[in-house]
Amino acid sequence: MSHTHAAPPPFAMPMFRSFVPEKLRPWIYVLQAFCFQFSGGVYLGAMSERVGEHALMREDIQMCLYSTLAGMALYFPLLFRMKFRFTNKQLLVASALVILGGNILTVFSLPLPLLWLICFVCGMAKIQGTFENMSNIQLWMTPRRDFAVFFPLLHIILLTSIEVSGYLAAAFAFYAHWELMHWLVCGLMLFVLLVQTTLCRPFRPMPNIVPLRGIDWTGALLWALMSLQVVGLLCYGNWLDWWNSPITRLLSGTSLITLAVCLHRMFTHPQPYIEPRMWTYRYAVAIILLIGVVEAIISVENVLETTYCHGVMHYDDLRYEALCQWSLLGVWAGCLFSLGWLKLMRWNAYKLIAVGLLALAVYQIGFYHLMASHINIELLRLPIAMRGFGCALLSIALMWCLHEVMSFEHFFQSLAIFNILHMYVGGALGGALLAHGIDHYMADGVARTAGYFTHAATSAMPFSPAETLGAWSEALLAQSLKTLYGWIIYITLFFALLMLLWDIPVVRRRVKHIPTWPLVGLRQARKAHRWQKLQRIMRMRRRVARALT
Repeated sequence: MSHTHAAPPPFAMPMFRSFVPEKLRPWIYVLQAFCFQFSGGVYLGAMSERVGEHALMREDIQMCLYSTLAGMALYFPLLFRMKFRFTNKQLLVASALVILGGNILTVFSLPLPLLWLICFVCGMAKIQGTFENMSNIQLWMTPRRDFAVFFPLLHIILLTSIEVSGYLAAAFAFYAHWELMHWLVCGLMLFVLLVQTTLCRPFRPMPNIVPLRGIDWTGALLWALMSLQVVGLLCYGNWLDWWNSPITRLLSGTSLITLAVCLHRMFTHPQPYIEPRMWTYRYAVAIILLIGVVEAIISVENVLETTYCHGVMHYDDLRYEALCQWSLLGVWAGCLFSLGWLKLMRWNAYKLIAVGLLALAVYQIGFYHLMASHINIELLRLPIAMRGFGCALLSIALMWCLHEVMSFEHFFQSLAIFNILHMYVGGALGGALLAHGIDHYMADGVARTAGYFTHAATSAMPFSPAETLGAWSEALLAQSLKTLYGWIIYITLFFALLMLLWDIPVVRRRVKHIPTWPLVGLRQARKAHRWQKLQRIMRMRRRVARALT
């Protein structure tokens, strides 16, 4: 850090009561962060059981997940306003109660729009609880608020929770019942409530309350609606046969109208939810577009890999989730590798993106060469670990690049756009393209080979026609997946080469200065007061206009 900046404030957690040991306090908040990250509205690890019991489609369950992720992504610009309006205890208790109630409600068979709404609200509570925990231990993790340290450590918690929660949901569904995952999350939220009730007291970083005036709530709802319309189109498009369906055409038209309204409000509202200035930072648009491309590439895991493991290898959910736990080794290695690259070596972050893409290419090449129905499951462990390594590098590097080009004032607005693409829109776009590719290559394979199955040929086969057709369809599916893996390998290597050639000098000479929480709170208070002053001026103008008329 530059010598002109003051020394960082000492780390303290005044929200705890005096009898709680100081060395134990940050670890309690780490544990609470894991509790919130384990939560959600609906859990994909138990998708098969949930689909069968409540007569839902896989697309319905995926849309519930996207709704949770949308609530998390769109809530980012509100995090600091909530932090300086309510106490730490109020926010954590409210988040735990919302998730507790949401997990109880989503156990029942509810109408899909209501289920999506509950998942959306649970996503907001999930990110609010995680932010409150992590923001209060940030100085413990890095005394100078260095995000080159904070982001890798943060992603250890985030990515570990994603993999472990998926395995637990599958294990509960296999050995007992899928509802047990919901009751486990309810128990974790009760633990958070117990900690906040017995060990903590109300605390706010600023003595004065920063009001919630001036927040563009309508703009926030419009951005949420637009993103959900887009992801709904991508999620259900293949099942509805895309634009051959009137529902898809209607959804496409309304999403474009909502986007136009969002852009109009962004440029005309005095304090829009997403400010136009956020898009004017150098390299900001390029980084955001790159995020969408990278997430579309990562969606190979959600489509090709799961289709291969379930459709060709016939793994159940538990065996597949157990296989995915090998990605944790790659995740932890990737987080530590990013820490060394960004903090110790201070090397170019764009080269780190290239390394992450190359790791994904190794994962894709591994699956390309192993694509068969008779391989040993142990052979898939190394590609799965490389997938975790590449995903960890890319998540950290892209977020770090966005932080470096943004001022702190607009960073959390950019995080909302970042996570819209990172969490669900980019993956849904890639998934939709890959699902359409599977249908195309399967139909092409059937058209090319079906002529060989004549009556004379099938009667001479040593197996029954049913067994022969089953093996034939599995071979066609494996060949289709292998073809798509080949195309994805070319695309991944192209963007890795592009990042190696794109030599942008984002090598830090000093730690980027991040303001303290009271200073951030003062800025938020000024925004609220400016909004209040603007409202008084507008009311005065309306009174004058009425008097003149």
